[in-house]
Amino acid sequence: MNDHDLSGRVALLTGASGGIGQALGRRLIAAGVKTAFVYGSHAGPAHELVTQARNAGVGAVALAGDLADPHVPARLLDEAADALGGPVDLLIPNAGHALQQDYTTLDLQAWDRTLAVNLRAPFLLAQHALPGMAARGYGRVLFMSSVAAFTGGVIGADYAASKAGLHGLTHFLAARVASRGVTVNALAPALIDDTRMLPGNADPRALPVGRFGRPEEVADLALAVLRNGYLTNQVLSLDGGAYPR
Repeated sequence: MNDHDLSGRVALLTGASGGIGQALGRRLIAAGVKTAFVYGSHAGPAHELVTQARNAGVGAVALAGDLADPHVPARLLDEAADALGGPVDLLIPNAGHALQQDYTTLDLQAWDRTLAVNLRAPFLLAQHALPGMAARGYGRVLFMSSVAAFTGGVIGADYAASKAGLHGLTHFLAARVASRGVTVNALAPALIDDTRMLPGNADPRALPVGRFGRPEEVADLALAVLRNGYLTNQVLSLDGGAYPR
């Protein structure tokens, strides 16, 4: 099996019931990746992905888990390995949480939950998965960040801070496993349609491309990153040209 060919690999995708998660799930199925589709409170879309995968002859399982619980990440990885016949090769912590509250009224409980889901859970998943990947000489970790990590965004202080933390985590981890055939990267989308994170007052005319992004476009870039063994330690923006860098 070469690094570019993902067929037969095992993936764990959190946030599989959201717009980006659904699009990415379909891309993984098409690539022949055996995937554990993780959901929180929306079971239906994750189970639909499992049905699609099995109809395509690809192994799949839907797993429930509250990522704010620090015991859940390790359990998910174990359950995915048991159900799909091997340890996770592709780790995609895609789940996101935010309440879109003004910073002046954001309470500690809301702050803690956002940081737990958006930053602590991805770290715990990577902490448990990376040693095995390094030992096997192959692995991909792809965090889902946001342009809010660069700009502050409009969703909330908790959201922006959690996504910025993912960038530091990406750089720290990538440098420690790059020589072992393991890549660690992050995507930073902005204003993607059909997602729960799209602000209601967002105006597509403010973007140079004149429209919102599509979940399928995020998924296409994600698959390209997962296939590339030379690309690591990078945060890639996908924002319609709004924030050139």
